[in-house]
Amino acid sequence: MKDLLKDGLVQLGRENPGIEEFAGPRIDAISSLLVRYLEEIERFNPALGLTGTRDRNGLIVRHVLDSLAPLGIIRRLLDSAPGSGGIADAGSGAGFPGIPLAMALPGHSFTLIERKEKRAGFLRGTLAALGLPNVSVEECEMEKAAPGRFGLVVLRAFHPLDRKLLKKLFRLCGNGGVLAAYKGRKEKIAEETAALEGMDIRIDVVPCPVPFLDEERHILIIKRETDLGGAS
Repeated sequence: MKDLLKDGLVQLGRENPGIEEFAGPRIDAISSLLVRYLEEIERFNPALGLTGTRDRNGLIVRHVLDSLAPLGIIRRLLDSAPGSGGIADAGSGAGFPGIPLAMALPGHSFTLIERKEKRAGFLRGTLAALGLPNVSVEECEMEKAAPGRFGLVVLRAFHPLDRKLLKKLFRLCGNGGVLAAYKGRKEKIAEETAALEGMDIRIDVVPCPVPFLDEERHILIIKRETDLGGAS
């Protein structure tokens, strides 16, 4: 398991120059943490239904590497974001992408927002076992979380984007806050974003290939135009 994981991280490092997390001694520390995380998922998945992926290789490629594939993009967003708001993982579930991102970005604070009690309990227990001090869990509906706290909100394997959902997500953001939505095929993305036409937002669709996965992956960077001074 660790060899496939490490090979994937090395490949991500090659494809994203400047991502020092996936080179040198840091890659060994991150790999070890990720293996322990996956062991926790395998332990509790039968009872909690955390993910439909059962085999280890699938967990590594479709979940861990998929979560980390846009790390370079996310770092640039954080570097350019106004203020010092933390990162929220909306509808965290088993902790993807929040936990892998928090391992790679220990200098940033992450909040995993999860409404289901058992899954939130899994997240709290896993964070305690892994010793990740930069991550916390909020067990609540997304619309009931305290607003205006985050510079970046990430979401993965979430509902299709629509106007109501975007309003809930932007409610979590502080001024200038950004959404980063993990998505698949460009054709499907076009269907979702067509329903958002007329909203005061800008959407950038960025290719985000995942090592060892022969499927389209993209990340959508969504900003409110009002926070951009009305720029188009």
